[in-house]
Amino acid sequence: MGVFTIAEIAQAHNGSIEKLHKYIDEVAKTGVDAIKFQTHIADAESSIYEPFRVKFSDKYATRFDYWKAMEFSLEEWIEIGKHCKQAGLIFISSPFSNAAVDVLEQAEVEQYKIGSGEITNFLLLKKVVDTGKPIIISSGMSSIEELNKTVDFLKKYDADFSILQCTTNYPTTPRNYGLNVINELKELYKVPIGFSDHSAKTATGIAAVALGAEILEFHVVFNRDEFGPDVTSSLTIDEATELVKSVKNICEALKHPVNKNDNSAYTDLKQIFEKSLAVNKDLKKGHIIRFNDLEAKKPKDYGIDASEYMGVVGKKLSKNLSQWDFLNKSDVIL
Repeated sequence: MGVFTIAEIAQAHNGSIEKLHKYIDEVAKTGVDAIKFQTHIADAESSIYEPFRVKFSDKYATRFDYWKAMEFSLEEWIEIGKHCKQAGLIFISSPFSNAAVDVLEQAEVEQYKIGSGEITNFLLLKKVVDTGKPIIISSGMSSIEELNKTVDFLKKYDADFSILQCTTNYPTTPRNYGLNVINELKELYKVPIGFSDHSAKTATGIAAVALGAEILEFHVVFNRDEFGPDVTSSLTIDEATELVKSVKNICEALKHPVNKNDNSAYTDLKQIFEKSLAVNKDLKKGHIIRFNDLEAKKPKDYGIDASEYMGVVGKKLSKNLSQWDFLNKSDVIL
């Protein structure tokens, strides 16, 4: 088994196409499988009435203005798709309108991510389903009841989909990670389940994978002094690189469960590290052995096994023993 890792750029590019392409090059070095963007077409998805989720700047009068600034042209999206493939990254994006799906199809996007705010947007879901491409849906703001309806909708059209446990909280604090939900979703829906992380901590993703996440998505940013709404929820490029390495190690561990009923591989080491009984003082023949007369010393099998000490306490010595001599069965009248 392996975990599908996705580096989320979101608006970390701040509307700069040059910066976006630089992200592709840097993310490719982290070892992730895929890179994910958001495709915004302000006129199609928003209005001047949309409030800010996070009022991170006075530069934009409305959220609509911000989305307008985050747009790229069709030609730019086509170049983005080409660059991702050249860099060895699977090209994923979240459309926020049907118009964005049309753009992404021309840019040859390989998979779609549905943001948690779009879970109940069946108009968009149908448009994405009709592309026939794999869909990853984020459950951040959804109740199980809402997810049930979305899953039923996707199954109705035989969509190829997976679900991410996600908490729409930026940054997400430990008490809100919802790691328990990973296996709850697995049991409920019998589809691949992953984890979308907004904690800005590598440990969270590692824990999610250890608990069964098959997909791991996390935000990345060049540094946390950057400008934008997701900076505090993002990993740096170096942290992302370390996380991917750690995830691969966890995957390797999960592929090789340890059988604690069989410790035969440790036979030689046990001989070295396990201990034999010895006496901690000079003792005369006929002495009745007390607990306080005993010590355990390496290696194993040079005396009675240390685990059997109760069998000699209260018994008489059959001969004199010097301090630190091993205690063997022949030395004790059993």
